[in-house]
Amino acid sequence: MVELNFMFFALAIPAVIFAGISKGGFGSGVAFASASILALILEPGQALALMLPLLMIIDLATLRPFWNRWSWPDARLLILGGLPGVAAGAWLYTATDADLLRLLIGAISLGFVLWHLAQSSGWIRSFATRLPAWAGLIAGAVAGFTSFVSHAGGPPAAVYLLSQKLSKTEFQATTVLTFWALNIAKFIPYAWLGMFTLQTAWANLLLAPFALLGAWLGVRAHWMLSERLFFRIAYILLTLTGTKLIWDALT
Repeated sequence: MVELNFMFFALAIPAVIFAGISKGGFGSGVAFASASILALILEPGQALALMLPLLMIIDLATLRPFWNRWSWPDARLLILGGLPGVAAGAWLYTATDADLLRLLIGAISLGFVLWHLAQSSGWIRSFATRLPAWAGLIAGAVAGFTSFVSHAGGPPAAVYLLSQKLSKTEFQATTVLTFWALNIAKFIPYAWLGMFTLQTAWANLLLAPFALLGAWLGVRAHWMLSERLFFRIAYILLTLTGTKLIWDALT
């Protein structure tokens, strides 16, 4: 049960604003930190269910500023690949327990940080040529799966999109369109699995203004804020929350 107390709002409000800024301005790459943060005080399924409607609100708020600036061929590949990934995530959810979900969310959080460190250190080089269409389908499948189990579809999608040499705005718009579609696809199995409750719905209603505020800030930050500063904060959050979730899962 989601208890709407001071501790909940102290963590949930900044987490939701952070998700809005990430999805609104920086390609959704670290928006899943919000679910990782909430999973510190909620059951993982509750954290995921609570965040999904808020992420969908952010999607709607950010579609218009980037309307028709996306690369439709790339978005189509990621969406088509993402649908079976969502189905695989739904199957895993029915076959696992809360501790394994905590372990997955924590591992994905730390994996994202390690992937970034490897890139910035030169251990992983950027792609010299564009990845082929089949790679987009695979990236979409991984994005759909990780998005279902942790709202962390951004990194696998980014691996493919970065190889396509898109502009910053094309990259952002394509990401917004892709996860707008995949989040709609996730809503159906989330509801079927009984992940939504009256408590999560009430919490969504109270947190919706903060989701919109984050989206508004993100769109403006896309043109103004230093990406380096934003992602440094994100990596610290992901490292701390990921480590705590893995510890909780194992102990």
